[in-house]
Amino acid sequence: MKIGYLGPEGSYSSVAAHKMCPEDQGVAYNTFAAAVEALSQGEVQSVALPVENTLQGAVTQNLDLLYAEPELYAVHEYILPIEHRLIVREGTSFCDIQKIYSHQQAILQCGQFLRTNFSQAKIIYTDSTMQSLHHIQKKDEAGIVGSHVQREGFVFLGGNIADEPKNFTHFLLVRKGKEFLPNHSTRIYFAATCPHEPGALLKMLQILSVYDLNMTKIESRPIKNSPGEYCFFVEFEGDVSAKNVTYALHRLSEYSRNFKLLGCY
Repeated sequence: MKIGYLGPEGSYSSVAAHKMCPEDQGVAYNTFAAAVEALSQGEVQSVALPVENTLQGAVTQNLDLLYAEPELYAVHEYILPIEHRLIVREGTSFCDIQKIYSHQQAILQCGQFLRTNFSQAKIIYTDSTMQSLHHIQKKDEAGIVGSHVQREGFVFLGGNIADEPKNFTHFLLVRKGKEFLPNHSTRIYFAATCPHEPGALLKMLQILSVYDLNMTKIESRPIKNSPGEYCFFVEFEGDVSAKNVTYALHRLSEYSRNFKLLGCY
């Protein structure tokens, strides 16, 4: 079995992939879209996708990818603690740094630190945190990577630089085919658009209340080529085998437009 992730090896996504599927062979991709496409084409049997971070909220591009592929479902979740470190070539000091490389999410999660200490430095986005290492060639360059990273010739400057010490990323294990959904779960995830009528979102969410189901999160995403329309991503607590969950999902699919069960875990 193979599991895809945003690479290279050593990225946060690779760590989550190995934690969720320790026996599977990891396959690194340059983008999340490429990893999802590989799953759709059968090159890998699963993909590790980050969908939410406690500092920056939803990873919107991955919500869109999960929603856009009708045969893909989340079947397991993993919460990965995130600790960002500033990594440099040996012999580099703080005052040397003029360029900082990393993935956009890591840059955003360390925003206050960067504004305070490197307001004049050039920030350059990379496809992943680990990819930043390939760009660090001189003593005026640095990267932001995870505290688990070890590479000969590189050292960390200081400790955790994230804006908040308690930083976690929510990963989903995504597979192709409804048959891989578990028989039991603690949470359900779906996406849907509401009818064009007053109180439509409230009516949709009241279905959860009627069946005594607790919503744990909700996100909205604009629908492409449809200005003013939004798709809502909703997670709630529930066992997918329970009757109240079955009834609720049926009513939600009847009331909502473009309903998709995103997964259960």
